[in-house]
Amino acid sequence: MRDLLLRLSQLDADAENSVRVVTFFDELIAARTPLPAVLDAAAQLAECPVGAVHTMLGVCLRSDGRRAGAADGPADGAAVRDLSVGGRIWLERSGPALPLDGLLLERFGLTVAPLLDPARGEPLPWLGDPALLELVVSEGTAPAERARAVRLLGYQPTTRLHALAVAATAAGAASLAAALRESGAQVRCADLGAMHAVLTPRFPQSVADRLPAGTAVGVGPALPAIDASSSWDQARTALRFARTTRRGAPVVAARQLGALAALSRLRARDIAEIDDVRDLDRLAAAPGGPELLTVLAVFCATGSTRKAAAEVHLHHSTVATRLAHAESVLGFALSTPHGRTRLEVALVLHQLRDTAE
Repeated sequence: MRDLLLRLSQLDADAENSVRVVTFFDELIAARTPLPAVLDAAAQLAECPVGAVHTMLGVCLRSDGRRAGAADGPADGAAVRDLSVGGRIWLERSGPALPLDGLLLERFGLTVAPLLDPARGEPLPWLGDPALLELVVSEGTAPAERARAVRLLGYQPTTRLHALAVAATAAGAASLAAALRESGAQVRCADLGAMHAVLTPRFPQSVADRLPAGTAVGVGPALPAIDASSSWDQARTALRFARTTRRGAPVVAARQLGALAALSRLRARDIAEIDDVRDLDRLAAAPGGPELLTVLAVFCATGSTRKAAAEVHLHHSTVATRLAHAESVLGFALSTPHGRTRLEVALVLHQLRDTAE
């Protein structure tokens, strides 16, 4: 029905078109549309920016029809309407008011009021309530409770979503969420303490290429939202492997791990007993140790002393000397395929031990 609605500027204030405006907002209410999406839809209909504010809830949002964002309040000359639950909504039309502006403000207010009611008993998912997202990804959540939380987040239980486990600063996580939204994805994210959790219907390569340095992302498979806990569990495993990469801003998808995922089942204390891991600890504890581990990781990835030297910006003879020192501590040659495989597994285990949950 919304697609059938003509532009407000092309409508006359007659009964038929008034009914269309009413129906437009009734559909938003029936779909339990979250506040930012309501603002976006209302701005598209009105062909001008709209906003909503509620001081008690700390909400002040404005949309020009593309994406709702923080605002300072209505602009001078905006058409403002007070809500019965407190707060206000507004239209920021630059020209003269249109015949249906009064009706639009009324129906816009009736749609927004329940979302800004301080007395409502359910959480406000559009505020990014981490507890709500945590319900969706938690393995212990009952199916009915998860389905309700999924809907409150603006998805349907059948919507296919990737869960992302993100190790990043708050600014890095915000940058990732912004890039996903710019790609057109409906994103929900929350800080869960040890990591950030993100739900998104897609994770395009263009976003992966724009990650801030120091950010690591584990990407769970796209599963129906009702199964988000499984995607989240796999995303956390993938994140542990992403953290084993010492170059760039790593992204690891769970589907890429294959048999390697079995290594994540090893307990940290068991990994710590492996001789190769202990030897890596000795190398890391010596002066220049962290840099040496980076050289070893790059050597494993390239299979060449010269290529590794070029990537870490060292002379190839310097890299060769460091590799020889590592061989003396590890007790096996790195020049053979077997030696490089053994070293790579040891490096992965070394990092998995340090990222154990």
